Amino acid sequence: MARDCQCTFLHPDEWVKGKLIGSGSFGSVHLAMSKATGGLFVVKSTQSGAGINALENEASILQSLNSQYIIRCLGQDLSSGGHKLNVFMEYMAGGSLSDVAEKFGGVLEEEVIQLYAREILLGLKYLHENGIVHCDLKCKNVLLGSSGDIKLADFGCAKRLKEIKANGVRAAGSWQSIGGTPLWMAPEVLRDEGMDFASDIWSFGCTVVEMGTGRPPWSDEISNPTAAVLKIACSSETPKFPTQFSKEGVDFLDKCFKRDPRGRWTAEELLNHPFVSRNSMRRRTRKQQHTCSPASIFDIGIHDSNDYDDSESTNGDEFPSRNPFSRSCGETERTARRELAEGDLASSEIWITVSSTKRACNTHPLQATEGVEPTSPL
Repeated sequence: MARDCQCTFLHPDEWVKGKLIGSGSFGSVHLAMSKATGGLFVVKSTQSGAGINALENEASILQSLNSQYIIRCLGQDLSSGGHKLNVFMEYMAGGSLSDVAEKFGGVLEEEVIQLYAREILLGLKYLHENGIVHCDLKCKNVLLGSSGDIKLADFGCAKRLKEIKANGVRAAGSWQSIGGTPLWMAPEVLRDEGMDFASDIWSFGCTVVEMGTGRPPWSDEISNPTAAVLKIACSSETPKFPTQFSKEGVDFLDKCFKRDPRGRWTAEELLNHPFVSRNSMRRRTRKQQHTCSPASIFDIGIHDSNDYDDSESTNGDEFPSRNPFSRSCGETERTARRELAEGDLASSEIWITVSSTKRACNTHPLQATEGVEPTSPL
């Protein structure tokens, strides 16, 4: 079901551009604020031809989706005679998982990885049920809310599977033309043999390894990009698993790293693995205890409700669209502000800004340069 994006165009005098929180070869990312509501959001901007194409692709895909596990696109503005594109995105207070890991010693605890992995899988399950391959899953492209909610982001490389099948991967020329980041890519993608949902599962496994080691997958080969790509594409090896992982964690990763994509478990199958399914009830309980944590002091009344069941169906995964710059959210906002005045939402937390993520490009075999890169740690 497509989102009802309540604001598809904003005039420059309706919002204020704030601090630069990310930049890349194709554009920049700023924190922004709606003048109408004071709500915070993120604006991605680009003026390059390739950047506009990637950002338009991202906006098009995101506006067709409706899931609490996928970052929301709130609208867009093509100005300056079609030479500059602004796309408005949901604000996530915690930043990317790579930023979070860095702030907490570089490596996340297995218990936390289990919780995050489950929500990433729920996002992947939703995408795959809607025929979309993310193509660039990694910690930098997974964002964290202030209450622990996880959302997939940076869809500049995302593809609709029907389009991949219609055009053929080889029609693009090579894996460099597909998009993504090589160290997280599946072997069949690097061999230019095709891409489908199983490719995302390999990248998901790499993301779990990244959370558990604090380093990119294949980090022992990072000094030799060519060797790294050849090893992923042609050897029988897998990335090194986190040494501290339990037997369940090792088995879980093994299901993600089958060289034959037909042998990899699907997102739905992985959701039933004990590594992530055993903690789902505890996750829901914690969420219910923390349902009233806004993403910022301006975000009261527009934050997503966290009172949900992780095992819900695709239809149940849908949620009402709420924009920080949409006046239709006023009733929710007024109610929340009234509760705050009555002491129901008291909080003294110091809010932090989000670091945006970097989208893949192909000018460097290990680094994604299309999109944005955080200019500094949170």
